[in-house]
Amino acid sequence: MSAFGQVRLVAGREMSTRVRDKGFIVSSVVIVLLVVGLMVFQLVSGSQTQTSTIGVVGGSPQVEQALVRSGESVGVEVEVTELADEAAARQAVEDGAADAALLGATGDGPQVVVQDSSDDGASAIAESAVGALSVAQQLGEQGVDLQPAPAIDFVVLDPRADGDDTAVVVALLGVVVLYGLLILFGQFVAQGVVEEKSSRVVEILLSTMRPWQLLTGKIVGLGLLGLAQLITIAVIGVVGALALDVVSVPSAVIPTVVSVVAWFVLGYTFYAAVFAVAASLVSRQEDLGSVLTPTTLLLVVGFIVSIQAAQDPGSTLATVTSFVPGLSPLVMPVRMAAGEAAGWEIATAVLVDLAAIAVVVRIGGRVYSGALLRTSGKTKLREALAAERG
Repeated sequence: MSAFGQVRLVAGREMSTRVRDKGFIVSSVVIVLLVVGLMVFQLVSGSQTQTSTIGVVGGSPQVEQALVRSGESVGVEVEVTELADEAAARQAVEDGAADAALLGATGDGPQVVVQDSSDDGASAIAESAVGALSVAQQLGEQGVDLQPAPAIDFVVLDPRADGDDTAVVVALLGVVVLYGLLILFGQFVAQGVVEEKSSRVVEILLSTMRPWQLLTGKIVGLGLLGLAQLITIAVIGVVGALALDVVSVPSAVIPTVVSVVAWFVLGYTFYAAVFAVAASLVSRQEDLGSVLTPTTLLLVVGFIVSIQAAQDPGSTLATVTSFVPGLSPLVMPVRMAAGEAAGWEIATAVLVDLAAIAVVVRIGGRVYSGALLRTSGKTKLREALAAERG
């Protein structure tokens, strides 16, 4: 069988094995439910309008209109209810039937009744309405005929700016998914290597293929599976967001999702090779933690920096780390979404990542080859390289 055929055989085996793995199935369902849940929460929270009930004693259409307009100015839908007298107003506030009650709105001594001093929202609306009525009354006494304020027509010079915040939020959510998938599939690669070593299956495999073919097949197979999972999540997220009208600027979101998927390919290739090489140095699942910790910490650092980059994408920390291999797949999507990454910066980060991947695969392949058949305890990096040269 050709080298390509060997790689394809290993890749197919890895995909078929992991598709049936309970961990993979559960993680896929959880991530999809998380994405859908976030969209539903955004839809519900965005559709809820703050309301306030204000009782009025001795009101009029002008008073009701003033209260409604005062509420609209602060984004609150005001419901006005007529009350018979002050006793009824106090009772309505005490029972919770009204958030506040306005007495004598057009008189000399208006009063606002609230349950306690923390109920400043409804009282502020009532106070604003009384002020507007007072001004209107005084101008009317002076013979000034007030006309309704004209409707304002807003002209947006840069429509793309409306989607900047949305794009950054989408990029950050994508990075969260990306971070989880990199750890998940990196662990899959590492666990697969140790399982083959501990069961001595690797000896049978290496009798028919070279170590680099086995390593490449693992990376390609699980990478295609992870890419398919990420694309599925991305499609569900984009379609759901557009269908539920959670996102109003699709042109700012779709490129962000595409960039997250593209950076997954680079990030996964880098980390999968490192995880596989590190796992080849041990022979038991219990020892995986000690050799994978440095790489996992690098992922954690990248995730933390990406959160900081979402708040300040132009900062020195975000800019520098977006060129560091292993960190750039998590940081650069956020900077790109915020419009802070120039074309040359993106190209440079991609080239640096590709160069780093080439070095990791080159050196890692030698370590992998030298350590794969050493099944007794832990193997030091120097010993693995010496065994490969021997």
